[in-house]
Amino acid sequence: MTAARTPDVVVFDYGFGNVRSAQRALERAGARVEITGDYDAAMKADGLLVPGVGAFAACMRGLRAARGDWVVERRLSGGRPVLGICVGMQVLFDEGIEQGERAEGLAEWPGAVDRLRAETVPHMGWNTVERPEGSRLFAGVPEDERFYFVHSYAAHSWQLEVTNPRIAAPLVSWTTHGEPFVAAVENGPLWATQFHPEKSGDAGARLLTNWIETL
Repeated sequence: MTAARTPDVVVFDYGFGNVRSAQRALERAGARVEITGDYDAAMKADGLLVPGVGAFAACMRGLRAARGDWVVERRLSGGRPVLGICVGMQVLFDEGIEQGERAEGLAEWPGAVDRLRAETVPHMGWNTVERPEGSRLFAGVPEDERFYFVHSYAAHSWQLEVTNPRIAAPLVSWTTHGEPFVAAVENGPLWATQFHPEKSGDAGARLLTNWIETL
């Protein structure tokens, strides 16, 4: 019997993200992990994780300086898996709006990320997630499981529609804090979460395992 192959994952290091905690969580989930901002390594890896903390505009400047925008675009054009976490998910939208400043995102998905409209901001703590039927990301995760969020901005709407019957429509998951916002997306090779799976205990570990099993 042939031993299962261990997939290689790059945690893209562009100066904005909890790269060490992501590395440890991915290794526990069964991946061989490298933290690097090297373009070639990020292109060759089986999976690419794009973290992100802080301001949308600052993260985008860091990504572009490290050629992360090119890495994401090139990988997705070849059907190569990418996982975005927290602001690493937010930058996948058209733009971010923070304190009146608009910053262009990677524009993989239409729409804007702006401030949460809730009594308490930032949103910091554990929430359940309403996931769609057929989700591979949440496979095997009970519906009452909670995931760890820490953020002040989010995407409040989903605008992408797929009319080609041969292309699967994205699967979008939601959480409510003040109002509903996008908590996770599964869109072909591009998956992303607003919450932190690496900080979400057993439930988050299962999500990362689900992603790694697709590589």
